[in-house]
Amino acid sequence: MEPILIAVGVVAGTGIVVGLLLGIAGKIFYTKTDTRVAEIRAHLPGSNCGGCGFSGCDGLAEAIAKGEAKPGRCAQCDADSRRELAKLLGLPDDGAEPHVAVVRCSGTCDRTKFVYDYYGLEECHRVALAPGRGSKTCAYSCTGLGSCVRACPMGAIEVVNGRAFVHRDKCIGCGACVRTCPNDIIELIPKDAMYVVRCKSQEKGKAVREMCAAGCIGCGLCQRNCPTGAITLTNNIAHIDQSLCNHCGKCAEKCPAKVIIRQYEAPAEPKTEPAAEA
Repeated sequence: MEPILIAVGVVAGTGIVVGLLLGIAGKIFYTKTDTRVAEIRAHLPGSNCGGCGFSGCDGLAEAIAKGEAKPGRCAQCDADSRRELAKLLGLPDDGAEPHVAVVRCSGTCDRTKFVYDYYGLEECHRVALAPGRGSKTCAYSCTGLGSCVRACPMGAIEVVNGRAFVHRDKCIGCGACVRTCPNDIIELIPKDAMYVVRCKSQEKGKAVREMCAAGCIGCGLCQRNCPTGAITLTNNIAHIDQSLCNHCGKCAEKCPAKVIIRQYEAPAEPKTEPAAEA
């Protein structure tokens, strides 16, 4: 009987010692939890898309509480949510406006030419390492392999007729596609922006025409006819400063290549993919 009592005493004593050590360790290594994290999290959408660059909404909430991210970091938050977050943190509303992604390329299969057939992994970064940065003659064009499609957390992008197309109603402006595109042809613009130049080729007009039937030829008519100076021509390509654009539409009207398009009235993309000659 005595050995049993000794064993019970040892086990009990060990438990008491371990408990005391754990209690002391808890006091020493205690980390104060910011109670604002839960409140911040309540104003985030909960989609955990990762577009903010953090590990979901929980990660973003912690970063905002620590001051490592602004209240407007989440692209899915509406103006009211951003305002409430700023108020909670005692910060001014950063005025972040919703953005959407646009693909600055009009080189669909029926409008551009091909120099070879690509067979390999369906990854834009892989084909961008090949000669000409892809099988299309234009080195600035969309490769059409869909890396941006797979990167988009909202399913807002699809490849149609050899070119990526963004569905504005689904896009949250997180920028995941922008960071993925190796040819740097996807950019974010304010959601209420009317016009965009759907081309990013830096070739001169004659070369553009030889490669693509829908490329900017760098003629400068849009720049000369813009009443607000919103359009600049750099490296043979037009770009619209959306903060200066008054949505008059003169640039689109004067563009001979018809690559300046009105976002709200963009033509429906074809759903068939015509065969292209190599």
